[in-house]
Amino acid sequence: MRAASATVPFILAISLLSACTVGPDYRRAELTAPDTFMGTQAVAQRAAASHADLAKWWEGFDDPLLTKLVLRALDENLDVAQAVTRVAQSRASLQSANAALLPAGDVSAQSTRARQSLETPLGRVLNATPGFDRDGELHEANLGARWEIDVFGGLDRNQEAARAQFQASQAGVAGARLMVAAQTADTYVAVRGLQSRIAIARQQVETQRRLLAVVKLQFQAGVAAELQMRQAEGALSQVQASIPGLENGLEAGMNALDVLLGAQPGTYRAELQTPAAIPSAPAIAHAGGPADLIRRRPDLIIAERRVAASNARIGAAMSEYYPKFSISGLLGFAGTSSGNLGNGSTLQAQGTFGLRWRLFDFGRVDAEIAAARGQNAEALVAYRQSALRASEDVENAFTALVKRETEERLLADGEQALARARDVSMKAYQGGVVSLIEVLDADSRLLRTRDARAQAQAEASRAAVASFRALGGGWNVNGDTPSDS
Repeated sequence: MRAASATVPFILAISLLSACTVGPDYRRAELTAPDTFMGTQAVAQRAAASHADLAKWWEGFDDPLLTKLVLRALDENLDVAQAVTRVAQSRASLQSANAALLPAGDVSAQSTRARQSLETPLGRVLNATPGFDRDGELHEANLGARWEIDVFGGLDRNQEAARAQFQASQAGVAGARLMVAAQTADTYVAVRGLQSRIAIARQQVETQRRLLAVVKLQFQAGVAAELQMRQAEGALSQVQASIPGLENGLEAGMNALDVLLGAQPGTYRAELQTPAAIPSAPAIAHAGGPADLIRRRPDLIIAERRVAASNARIGAAMSEYYPKFSISGLLGFAGTSSGNLGNGSTLQAQGTFGLRWRLFDFGRVDAEIAAARGQNAEALVAYRQSALRASEDVENAFTALVKRETEERLLADGEQALARARDVSMKAYQGGVVSLIEVLDADSRLLRTRDARAQAQAEASRAAVASFRALGGGWNVNGDTPSDS
């Protein structure tokens, strides 16, 4: 009892040292970045029919079906579901790290009946003892407790790392939702673009058929040469041949959209079967500068939390330099008869003070610390690289948006001019003023211009989607910020 009494002050003194957590305290890395993006002014000067809020940017396209599909994807997409399960796993790891800091207890009980063999050396000795009973019982019930005292903060650093990983997994859900919303909108716009191009191609097929019919009549009347008729047939076949490729892309896009919605291909095809206009890109709200991306983009939040976790693991590794202290105790009853359990004579108690120290293993501890520092340095570089790539994503998306819209406006003017030129050349051909080659050339240029304009319209809207994704829009930064729970 005296030894136990002397141990108590020592344990209390050790407990007071538990605030001495070893290892570097985490400080968020400061990233230098310009105040604004280079493309901000050009994007702000765009003329757009609608305005989009970053939190729900898909509503800015003024397409009810697009909004419906994005919301459905956010609810049903399996990538988002996987991200949610990873949060549950990280939460369990954090709970385990929290529990490691607290005392643990358990209750145990056992009841044993045994018969001693008389043919073993022990049995022969006991059998020679007067009054020996080879049949015996043992009944025992105990309450045990143990606690590792985190004197140098190794467990605390493990908890810190687990918390950072948990927060990274929470940001991972936001990142998955952002990606799924952007992919759904991008695929939807691509589908509408392909439908427009198919409609243009079919319209051109009808135009070429009418032209071929006119040439055939002229050939039969001896006015046109066979060469002209064959040229018209070739032009018709060329336009017809473009349709299957576009239809193949349309089928693939619809299938991809169904998968994004967590459904078998073909499930929602009926909703998309009727062609509709390509959604117009909305105006983009003031998105701040590259520094704002750090708090808004989920991938940057994940990268920063990984830096924090790796920093904490340095402290956990350094704590292996120091001894580990633990205390444990047991209180219970044991006896040869179950009816006697609880009597003072069956009471048993035990207290243990433990020490574990890797005193002759410092070379391996050095290696573990070096590895932890290397992982932290790698995570920090990855964080900085992610920030640079995030700014690159925004700049590229802004440039694509502005340039594609400029291209679409120029093509719209060109389409009107070529449509008038084609009508004029057709009338001139019917009057015998120009050759069929000029009519076919006008038709070909008009087809390419209309198709290019449809592509530019779709690509401009897709660039707007890419801009919102690059800016980290689509989730509530203040309401969904990773928590410590």
